[in-house]
Amino acid sequence: MAAADLGTAEWERSKITNQDLNLLKKLGITTKPKAVCFPSEESYPAPPMGYRVSFVDHLIRGLSTPIHPFLRGLLFVYGLQLHHLTPNSILHISIFITLCEAFLGVSPNWALWKRIFFCRRNGSPNVAYNIGGVVISIRSTANYFDVKLPDSVQGWRKRWLYIREENHGCAEDNIPPFDGAEKILRRRSWDAEATEEERTSTEALMTRIHELQNTRGKELSGIQIIVYFLKSRVQPLQARKFPLWKYTGNEDVDRLSVDLEVKDLEKLVRKITSLSKKDSIPSSCRVKPYSAAHALPKNHPNLVSLPPLPEGGEVEERTVISNDNQEASSFVNEPADSRKSAGSAEKDAASEDTTSAQSPPPADSPKNKRKRGDVEDSGTSKPEEAAPLPQKAAYDPYLASIISSADKAKADAAGVEDLRKRLHTAETSLSDHIAAQSAREEAIRKRLTTQSRRFVARTAQEFQLDEPANDPLLDALSFLEVHGSEAREGIDQAKAGLSRLFPYFFPKKEEPATFLNLAKCFNPSEDLGLRVRHENMKVAVENTVALVADSQQSIDWSKVGDTDQIEQSRWRSLIKAAKPNTRKILAYIGIKPSSTPSSSKPEV
Repeated sequence: MAAADLGTAEWERSKITNQDLNLLKKLGITTKPKAVCFPSEESYPAPPMGYRVSFVDHLIRGLSTPIHPFLRGLLFVYGLQLHHLTPNSILHISIFITLCEAFLGVSPNWALWKRIFFCRRNGSPNVAYNIGGVVISIRSTANYFDVKLPDSVQGWRKRWLYIREENHGCAEDNIPPFDGAEKILRRRSWDAEATEEERTSTEALMTRIHELQNTRGKELSGIQIIVYFLKSRVQPLQARKFPLWKYTGNEDVDRLSVDLEVKDLEKLVRKITSLSKKDSIPSSCRVKPYSAAHALPKNHPNLVSLPPLPEGGEVEERTVISNDNQEASSFVNEPADSRKSAGSAEKDAASEDTTSAQSPPPADSPKNKRKRGDVEDSGTSKPEEAAPLPQKAAYDPYLASIISSADKAKADAAGVEDLRKRLHTAETSLSDHIAAQSAREEAIRKRLTTQSRRFVARTAQEFQLDEPANDPLLDALSFLEVHGSEAREGIDQAKAGLSRLFPYFFPKKEEPATFLNLAKCFNPSEDLGLRVRHENMKVAVENTVALVADSQQSIDWSKVGDTDQIEQSRWRSLIKAAKPNTRKILAYIGIKPSSTPSSSKPEV
């Protein structure tokens, strides 16, 4: 029974949490302007111009743009898009590139890759996934690192977003345009093995991998490789200026962020592997990786072998073998990402598929015939009678041409029908996208209009646009900009006024740096004006007493301070008598009286 291809039904509204956003920020992925764009309410990806669809779980496993040429070659030769690969598959590629560049001292090698990895369809005989529909697995015959990947990554398909495609003006870094309806077709390259010449050229690399794993006291593990590229803060799947064997440390130009804290690093390693809280996380590699501080040996060979790229035209390895939707035997479940299940998947499926697709049936040898004869003679089974072979009809060129023309017409009709279906699907998708965009613009316009009405209600100021664009969205935005300019101007004027008043009310304090803190100073529970008046009165009394003392007259100060003995009428007459000398006293104190409130700072 053919497996049901979920296709677009797998997509739903993105559910990215604040924890995911904080993790991307710590990793330095979202710090670059416009590097990431988050979906709003759409339930099916509609990436803006210049963006591609990706997942949070892909980014934290080493993916970044522009993508590495090796990853671009894998996507091309396997006929895949980014969303076809599972998170564990992305991590496999990151580990392989880090291993090649930092520990083998070579560029990622396509021939070496084919000796270690192969592809399988992810799903079951009844369900074929589109998102994460392909699993990259380790061959059972390859003596490779035990990576300790999780059997499954929960909920990763729901955490999708848009990443900005960067190519530095070079097509070699391009990501294939997103097509959520594109079916996954099994290709010859999925099972491609290294040729005899490639095996000979990469034998030294395989020997070095075995040494890295088995040198006593200096064993290298898959977890150590993961820890290394996470600590270096360089994304392995990004096209970089320099390979990892030229890594310069904290000042490296390809670093995305500063070093992660130890607790964040350990938490991330446990998140992308099967390690639990009880398992220890290695703080460093037992094998010193190549870098600028640990240069490659002299005359170190660098074997360059990249997957076929689209610039080279179609390659034989991309030949479509079959549609996996009709081949239940080629499906494996997602746990095949782990080392253990990869071997069993290859044993069960690779031998059958590879033999049937690439190798002819074995010829009957005398030994085989003898075995069949033994079985027949033993009576355990009854051989079927051989049916007579039909006689081969004579070749008729005219009949052959008619059959060929009919087959061609059928193929053309099928092609036209397929194009019609694709065009209808594209039109439907475009209509849905336009409708979603219109609804989004209407919601934005309503929100902008509401904000404009609130501003008018608070400020009692309504504006008219000089040159309206007759576009509801743009006009609403223009009104909001006008209101915002008016509000900013009012805030600036208020700040300037409060700054001038601040020294009078707070003579001993330094003026706050922000307007919010400045405004808070003028909203205490006490009466600031009364406090200022009391301070001024205190200054006046102290200065007056000082002048009286300077007159060198004998004064009974106990009676001077006893204000209860002074009658109001007597006090007024004394004040009136003192007025002629007020200006002299004020001038001596340093205060110049005027008809307007003084702007000088009072002395305390």
